[in-house]
Amino acid sequence: MKNQINNMHKLICAVLTVLLLPVLLMQETGAQTVPSPKDHFGFNIGDNYMLATYTQTEAYFKKLSSSDRVKLVDIGITEEGRHQYMLIISSPENIRYLGRYKDISARLARAEGLTAEQASALAKDGKAVVWIDGGLHATEVVGSHQLIETAYQLVNRSDEETLDILNNVIVLLVHANPDGQELVSSWYMKDSDTLKRKMNIPRLYQKYAGHDNNRDFYMLTQKETRNMSSQLYLEWFPQVLYNHHQSGPAGSVLAGPPYRDPFNYVYDPLVITSIDALGAAMNNRLNAEGKPGYTMKSGATFSTWYNGGLRTTAYFHNITGLLTEIIGNPTPSEIPLVPDRLLPSGSTPNPVTPRKWLFRQSIDYSVSLNYAVLNYASRYRNELLFNIYRMGMNSIEKGSRDNWTVTPKVIADIRKARSSNNNAMPADSDRQGTVSSRGMNNIPMKYYDQVMKDPLRRDARIYIIPADQPDFPTAVKFINSLIGSGIQVQRATAPFVINGKNYPGGSFVIRTAQAFRPYIIDLFEPQDHPNDLQYPGGPPIPPYDAAGWTLAYQMGVRFDRITDNADGPFERIPYGEIQKFPVFPVTATKGGYILSARVNNSFITVNSLLKNGLRVYRITARGEGEGDFFVPASATAQKLLSDSASVTGVKVTNVSQKPSGTDRIYPTRIAVVNRYGGSMPAGWLSWMLEQFAFSYKMIYPQSIDSGNLKKRFDIIVITSGSTGPAIRSDDNPSATQRQPVNEDIPSELRWMTGNITNDRSVPEIKKFLEDGGTVVTIGPGTNIAYALSLPVENALIKKDENGNNVALRNTEFYIPGSLLLADVAASDPATWGMPEKCDVNFDSSPVFRFKEDSAKTGIRKLLWFSNETPLHSGWALGQKYLKDGIAAFVAPVGKGNFYAFGPEITFRSQPHGTFKLLFNQLYIKSPVK
Repeated sequence: MKNQINNMHKLICAVLTVLLLPVLLMQETGAQTVPSPKDHFGFNIGDNYMLATYTQTEAYFKKLSSSDRVKLVDIGITEEGRHQYMLIISSPENIRYLGRYKDISARLARAEGLTAEQASALAKDGKAVVWIDGGLHATEVVGSHQLIETAYQLVNRSDEETLDILNNVIVLLVHANPDGQELVSSWYMKDSDTLKRKMNIPRLYQKYAGHDNNRDFYMLTQKETRNMSSQLYLEWFPQVLYNHHQSGPAGSVLAGPPYRDPFNYVYDPLVITSIDALGAAMNNRLNAEGKPGYTMKSGATFSTWYNGGLRTTAYFHNITGLLTEIIGNPTPSEIPLVPDRLLPSGSTPNPVTPRKWLFRQSIDYSVSLNYAVLNYASRYRNELLFNIYRMGMNSIEKGSRDNWTVTPKVIADIRKARSSNNNAMPADSDRQGTVSSRGMNNIPMKYYDQVMKDPLRRDARIYIIPADQPDFPTAVKFINSLIGSGIQVQRATAPFVINGKNYPGGSFVIRTAQAFRPYIIDLFEPQDHPNDLQYPGGPPIPPYDAAGWTLAYQMGVRFDRITDNADGPFERIPYGEIQKFPVFPVTATKGGYILSARVNNSFITVNSLLKNGLRVYRITARGEGEGDFFVPASATAQKLLSDSASVTGVKVTNVSQKPSGTDRIYPTRIAVVNRYGGSMPAGWLSWMLEQFAFSYKMIYPQSIDSGNLKKRFDIIVITSGSTGPAIRSDDNPSATQRQPVNEDIPSELRWMTGNITNDRSVPEIKKFLEDGGTVVTIGPGTNIAYALSLPVENALIKKDENGNNVALRNTEFYIPGSLLLADVAASDPATWGMPEKCDVNFDSSPVFRFKEDSAKTGIRKLLWFSNETPLHSGWALGQKYLKDGIAAFVAPVGKGNFYAFGPEITFRSQPHGTFKLLFNQLYIKSPVK
């Protein structure tokens, strides 16, 4: 009987243990009952034809925050005024001590004052920090929805792998574009008939930048960008960043790491090898789970060259950045047959066969990929933490001593040095320590030393931005872009001298002996992109994005690079402390006030004065001060100028009398041409105009075609992406702008559709010009010049064997997204305030040549290339063809003027150095009646 009782007792205990174990595990791990996505949204994430809005997602995130595995953080307000959230998910114990682990992550990333032993101890004590985002490009709906599913699984699951991850990793789940998700999901779900649901949204899914919100991460113009950059480079310093995108290359499911060459030469090599390691973990997991279709390296277009993206900017901060591009939409799709993708290779070891594809499959793949990354971070926590310290310390050491960076130009110069001493074979004394080049004679080491140890080629240890440069407020904006990205900046508290040059107090000093040295080097120095060809002499392989972007060049910032260590009366600016513009007092005067045309922010002040009804003039007399603004003295003028100067940093100069030779200017009715779906260049331009206080109206092709333009507008700006297929030169056709059919668009929005065309739009534009209007065209928009029969022709052509004009092939001429030095007609009213040379953003841009007898028409060149080597940063094949080519011109048409700017003078709101080329045209000399 006693044995029976004991057995019964054991049985009851065993049953109770089984029943209570989930409860005990929940108590120990913090797992709590939270609503499933279906409970909250009414459908499972990944169900066909179903999308969640951001309003619904925000509400769900708040419900998940009831778990003690979660902390919900509001990281800032979006451009449309929504709250942008980050979910921090980890074990309850880690959540309680987030401050401690954040501090460890920051100390290791900055590496300041730490020995290797101290760093090792911190790495053992810390937790890996992994950033996973979604939704940046809002029509790529997998990204925002995998974020919801991943959050739920991390909060709800209690399997061994999840618990290990929660114990060892702090997961930052970041929604990258709340406004976009709200727009796209609401638009898609508006049709009750699921078969009619589409993504053909009417405007950009980020208010100003659209898809270019992933090109803003070194400029930091948009609120969402600043919110995320603050968390990345001032708060959390994750060791791994995973950026979700779509769509994968045709015939695959997704593209992921590792990526194809080239990678940027300023990175620490640990960045590249860490990408390789994590990429292997991701690919392995999918293969182990029977999920084929992962392609990498040459299987996709993605590289690690570019800065400015959410993923790519991380590399310059020693963060292992991961990007995947996956297929999938709520409307079921197909994986097409691409025969070349079916054969296994090193780029695609496990191909996928053609098949129907459902949204849920993409969600499942994405969660698996997230878990692969988190599992790796959990297993190699110490290594990730210590390696980010090691990379930071490597940067500090390089910035503290002489260092030379190897680029393609360096390799070319070594070969040039060898060929200039054209001995058939090196002497025996030269054979020691030589560098072998497969199958060729060894190159003696002395040629390596000759190039690589040239003191003039040393990397900079210090960059100095003088406070007395012509447009210091723009230089402050540049400094703030560095500070917002976690760079440590110093400011001079008094005048100082370095290398015999005097610098004023208030100048900025940036030392490269800091952890994020690659970022500093990249934004000050020219990019030297290799000749990336399909084969020797063959077509170029397009870069993932731009080839050259040096931000200091684009913004027209003057700086000195110092290659030796130096000191002075410098104070460290606290990390993240955004700098204000210097404030200059505005005192009373009897004559008036002068504002420099060289200062971009002067246009903000002028527009404020004009809107308040004050008189403003431009100085037209030749000589110093030409193009500057004059404001007659008055108490109101002094008050408005003082108020503006306090926020713009514009220095106002008093004069005793009105200068001789002035023209009064008036505000204008500005129209910016857009198209259905949204033009990114037009979106960026609208942001620019708002920042500089210009009023404008967005118009669409049908508005142009309706006529009476001069009665409604004074100036029409036509950017890249706004013209249609009919606007082209015969030898340089522009890309067709695809438009949805009207049946797919609500009737109330059909006024936004259409293209600028030769038969209807150009006659109205010509009449507008003849009536006295101003048309400013940028990039491919300049091709309207041909439709207007202006006396110009394409400069990038040659004669074929039959004597016909043909466009240069890309094997002869190819310049993708690079900075070129152009000559400026500095005394022309169109270029007032510009230097004699400036960097222009050239992206396969139009280049012109004037026809014979064009001078009698009054046409004038504004920008041109005076030599065969204008490349300043990036990549240029066949740049010799640019010599004497005209990059910008103005041509009178009737009473009006047509401006053509071939380079992208407003590109992504980055090239502040060329903003004046637009701003100068946005005033008129007679009031609007």
